Amino acid sequence: MELCYQLPVLPLDRPVPKHVLSRRGAISFSSSSSLFGAPDPRQLSQRRGAISYDSSDQTALYIRMLGACVIFKQLFSRDVRVRSQVGFEPERRGSHPYLGVDFRTLHSRAESAGSIPARRIQRLFSFQRHLLSSRLLRGAPHLNPLHILDEDYCGQAKCMLEKVGSWNFDIFLFDRLTNGNSLVCLTFHLLNQYGLIELFQLDMVKVRHFLVLVQEDYHNQNPYHNAVHAADVTQAMHCYLREPKLTQSLTSCDILLGLLAAATHDLDHPGVNQPFLIKTNHYLAALYRNTSVLENHHWKSAVGLLRETELFSHLPAEDSLSIERQLGSLILATDISRQNDYLSRFRTHLDENNLCLGNASHRHFILQMALKCADICNPCRPWELSKQWSEKVTEEFFHQGDIEKKHKLEVSPLCDSEANTIASVQIGFMTYVVEPLFAEWARFSDTRLSQTMLGHLGLNKASWSAMESEASGSFEEGESEPARATEEPSSRALSQGSQES
Repeated sequence: MELCYQLPVLPLDRPVPKHVLSRRGAISFSSSSSLFGAPDPRQLSQRRGAISYDSSDQTALYIRMLGACVIFKQLFSRDVRVRSQVGFEPERRGSHPYLGVDFRTLHSRAESAGSIPARRIQRLFSFQRHLLSSRLLRGAPHLNPLHILDEDYCGQAKCMLEKVGSWNFDIFLFDRLTNGNSLVCLTFHLLNQYGLIELFQLDMVKVRHFLVLVQEDYHNQNPYHNAVHAADVTQAMHCYLREPKLTQSLTSCDILLGLLAAATHDLDHPGVNQPFLIKTNHYLAALYRNTSVLENHHWKSAVGLLRETELFSHLPAEDSLSIERQLGSLILATDISRQNDYLSRFRTHLDENNLCLGNASHRHFILQMALKCADICNPCRPWELSKQWSEKVTEEFFHQGDIEKKHKLEVSPLCDSEANTIASVQIGFMTYVVEPLFAEWARFSDTRLSQTMLGHLGLNKASWSAMESEASGSFEEGESEPARATEEPSSRALSQGSQES
């Protein structure tokens, strides 16, 4: 008996559809013993799950509990490949021998003894999804849409994807509706929506395999640098790709590179910044000679997964290598230590009005700038979303600071919870990193989206300033604490940016 994880799942606030109940025998249960069969809508909040079986397949038993769907199934097919068994966690790249810091548990929470972490279950391939993809690959009608989401159990997520180009897209809600698989579902949807799967003749199974491995290689214990952040950046990149200037100029290859770079730009991020890796003599710092350490690692990790899944093996070797090189160029552009270089070059192009998007190198440069914007666009989101991201990134900073204090290392800027607040960190970051970049982007693409982003940025900054003023009310004339927050703006801003990129 093997355990397979089916993606995605039925949200707890949605009843089992009648056509599913007619196809399968099912029992839905809750804290109230009176709920069986189709639950009473008035008691949906009490529903805890369901058990069902497929009448056409007596070897499968479907169990839905607490937002997770697990299939216990006797697998006879030899073509089903499961990457790992339940309970097995391969050694993570990035654990440091000097400090003994295990990046797998740096941001993790204590788990009850004997419980199987959800991540270990999520690592397993969906047997049904594999078969569905295989059938589509072998002979689905040409005009039929690709069934990327389970229509029975993920209608809400599918409805959200219809508005994936909205700047108000709530990636946190989407991640809940897809049971933590926002990166796979969203990226797969976008690749299909742009027609890239068909255009580049990509193998459906390989595409999904690649995206699952990408999602797995993000440390979801990280409060900020996790797969949800990658999905958020990918959604933002999609919004930028739809801007008129880019829509009229970008090639299909440019779009493919932009989406892949967004999805993989922080791959295998350890949850600490480059200075931490350098001062602890981490092997990655030595490998990349203390230069764009994290960005080089993200790029090489992405290339490794591309080659492992053979996603582009059907293309000429020269084209495949070109994609890998350009992917690296995009990911390396997210290194915040080179922020001023890119911003100065962008400003010069705009001042001289010499950007020609018919030129391949200029298009690539604009893709780099778009990815940089997508990577740090959180302050430009609506307050409800922006505030959540601010809290998560600051939590990650403070975790690093606690580790540095524990091992008697110099605490990195912005990582000392006793000397910084969420508001002071965000105000500095918005002022010295985000505003200059998005002001130039608005010059390049003066659209409704650009004005919306700048509007949210101004409102969010004002909100944090008000919170900071209120928090520092105990200081005389409210001066001491804000002054400390704005000291050494360049170094402080770049320090934070290097962690967010």
